[in-house]
Order: sequence, then structure tokens, then C-alpha cells
Amino acid sequence: MNDARHGIIVDRRPTGGGLTGAVGAFIVQDEADGGYYTFDYTHIVTEGFRTIRTGERVRFNVAADRPGRAEFVIRLDQPDPSEYYR
Repeated sequence: MNDARHGIIVDRRPTGGGLTGAVGAFIVQDEADGGYYTFDYTHIVTEGFRTIRTGERVRFNVAADRPGRAEFVIRLDQPDPSEYYR
């Protein structure tokens, strides 16, 4: 298994998937080496909503079989629900 990395979500790009065509790919930039990795909502590990915002810090692994792909993405700074759902 890969070592966990830390990064910042820098972008979200729509991919046109899902029932409403609104599924997107997220881009995380590794804080250590500056590399960029992509993932989708199915790779977000959470007890609540599988959502994430640009600028949030995360911990992630790089997929062993797909370089450039993040997996097991965990949000580090959970937003206050009252701020998040304005």
C-alpha cells in the first residue's frame, strides 16, 4: 500500500456522468511534491456526504495501478454544517 499523502483540492471538472450529468472529477495537488492527482466522488472516504470543495485539505493515497489517480481521499477539515449549507 502507498504511503498517505496530503494535498489541497484545486479544481473540479464536470465529466458528464451520473444520472443528471453532473458527476465531476476532482484535482488534488500534493503538498510535498506539487504533483496533481485526479479522483471522483466514489474515492472520498466519509461518514456523511461524499462531497468536497475546492481549497479543502485532504489525505489520500496514489493508486498503485493508475499513476496520477488518487484513492482513499479523506477530508481533513470538515466544514461547519451551518457554513457549508448556506
